[in-house]
Amino acid sequence: MPHCIHLFLLLLLPFASSARANELKHNSSGGRNSGERPNIIMFLIDDQNPSSIAAFGGDTYTPNLDRMAEEGMKFTRAYVSSSVCTPSRYSFLTGRFAGNSHSKLYAEAVGGKENQGLPNFNVALERDKMNVGNVLREAGYTTGFVGKFHLTSSLDFPEFYKGKDKWINIPKDASPGPETSAQFKRNELWMRRYLQTLGFSWAKNVYPENVRSPYSSHNPEWTTTAALEFIQENKDGPFYLHLCSTLLHGPDRSWRKSMDHPLITGEGEARSLPEVMTPRAELLKTIAEKGFDPDSHVAGEAWIDDSLGAILRKLKQLGIDDNTLVIFAPDHGRDGKASVFSNGGCQVPMIMRWPKGIVAGQVCDELVQNIDLVPTFFELGKAEKPQSYRIDGQSLTPLFENGTAKDWRNHLYLEMGTARATVTKEWSYIAVRYTKQQIAAIKKSTPQNLPKAMSNIGRLGIGVRGAERPGFFDEDQLYHLTTDPKEMNNLAYHKDQATRVKEMRDLMQQDLEVIGRPFGEFIPGGNAALPGQIDKQIEIVKQLEIKGKKITLPQAFRTAPGVADEPTPDDKAERKAKREARKKTRQEAKSNN
Repeated sequence: MPHCIHLFLLLLLPFASSARANELKHNSSGGRNSGERPNIIMFLIDDQNPSSIAAFGGDTYTPNLDRMAEEGMKFTRAYVSSSVCTPSRYSFLTGRFAGNSHSKLYAEAVGGKENQGLPNFNVALERDKMNVGNVLREAGYTTGFVGKFHLTSSLDFPEFYKGKDKWINIPKDASPGPETSAQFKRNELWMRRYLQTLGFSWAKNVYPENVRSPYSSHNPEWTTTAALEFIQENKDGPFYLHLCSTLLHGPDRSWRKSMDHPLITGEGEARSLPEVMTPRAELLKTIAEKGFDPDSHVAGEAWIDDSLGAILRKLKQLGIDDNTLVIFAPDHGRDGKASVFSNGGCQVPMIMRWPKGIVAGQVCDELVQNIDLVPTFFELGKAEKPQSYRIDGQSLTPLFENGTAKDWRNHLYLEMGTARATVTKEWSYIAVRYTKQQIAAIKKSTPQNLPKAMSNIGRLGIGVRGAERPGFFDEDQLYHLTTDPKEMNNLAYHKDQATRVKEMRDLMQQDLEVIGRPFGEFIPGGNAALPGQIDKQIEIVKQLEIKGKKITLPQAFRTAPGVADEPTPDDKAERKAKREARKKTRQEAKSNN
């Protein structure tokens, strides 16, 4: 190419890029695409930290996710509002906080709106069909569900639990074989009917919850097969696909171990493995060639990435990838699961790719949340939300042009059992408030039982996964996310942070008032209780060694309930600081009233 022509083309590049950006801005605001609504694929993963994706700085092998980030938008401050499967998945499907669930299951668990909410594994999709699958279907989309659900309820749908086609409870110690496999297959068909009753047009290869014994191996090929079938059948669009993998749930080694069991599916035993992804042996070989240990965590991370690759290739093959919005996100992190910590808990990696509506290579640093996805889909799908449909999120479309938007939100609200959090770009304030019943139980607990009674969700294991953080059990916590990203240094009781704490509490107060349920001293009433009643138990629980479900007591502990050795000077100083901080808060509350 002559030098002068080459120079001329280089000069044109900025104008071409600007024209492309203006075109996309026009499209995403309903211009050229007004008669051509996008297909939407919500690819929802389980238990994933940013470190499991190379595009987010992880030391791993995820070529398809990396390419997706290059060709779309990477969200660096994306959060889920709750950090365990059920409430988070509820929000992905409804655009509501789980604490605003109006399912019978949640009402049974926490009582009416006069009581404090405790969002946990206690919510379900409601009978009124106020969910993304039904509303988009009514707007003309074909809506499909594949993979893990985890939101069933016998209280909300009692008819599914009786009669000849009822759900079969398979014992955990059931032996593998034709009879058990047939029961798994029957339950999978049951799940399809359940989802269609909720309003989805189509459902296939559905897991009721996490993989379970005796067929507890992951099989992304099985879910990918159904996803590809749905895309093929509905290539003329518009379609919405809620695709939920069981990966990366469980210990790292379980992912690699599952690769040795290709014939285990959510329907029990299969006769053959669908050839829709890279053969497992070939993928492991590639991982090794890239310099990674094929028996490490990289195996599972590359495996789910390969499933995404199959989806993207299918869209390209059918010529519909340009106008298909693909969202990749996990339901929560791994390390801070069941907490409202940002690190490893509620902050998640999220990527969107939509060539016709999002400029390639964009990075969004704004605070976004899983409750924002459903209103985004409704806007893009031109779906009319029923008047009674409650949505707590806001559409992300203003961010699609360049990752920023005027007057975007300045904070997020998070919830998990007894904990609530207010998060800004630099700070996180956490309030842990127990109900009157929980406080009574905590006061009666032995030191051995305190970690369970005082965890956010009232259980060991995942319930205390964040307990290595010194402030985990504190009723008030403040973290500077810029200088303390792992949230190890609780500043809530530092006098020089009193103003900051008040500002964050004011933001939380606003959100709690919108939620409309009591919570501690913020919104008094019902079974909500004031803080400061279990200081002694907090001191005790902080001295225990907590590792999963194993609790180790210090040698000096006495056996009497709720009794520990005499507090150290540091303990006394911390207790005094807490008393002073609470006193000041109460005085400010009185003056404001």
